[in-house]
Amino acid sequence: MNRLIDQEIAHISRVMWPSLLADAGGPILSSEYWRMRLHALLDAPSLTRMQLCAIDSLLLRLDQYDRHGPGFYSTPAAETSANHHSEAGVEPVALHG
Repeated sequence: MNRLIDQEIAHISRVMWPSLLADAGGPILSSEYWRMRLHALLDAPSLTRMQLCAIDSLLLRLDQYDRHGPGFYSTPAAETSANHHSEAGVEPVALHG
């Protein structure tokens, strides 16, 4: 079961941002859609700490997207900064759910 959750988290991580930042016409799938998918994962039994942190990180980035709009993530500097923090092992302060 945990492997399937890992695959789902990886899939959402890969496709969420391209779908939100699709083009000037707006997102392909809304932040509410992605939030619903992530919250459904939080309901899965026996999530590991790493899985919880990955889901929370994606939820926090969605919060930023909702506050600042797509322009915040459309610049390479913003995306690089967000990736740097997650690669550096910066853990979210609080878990959603």
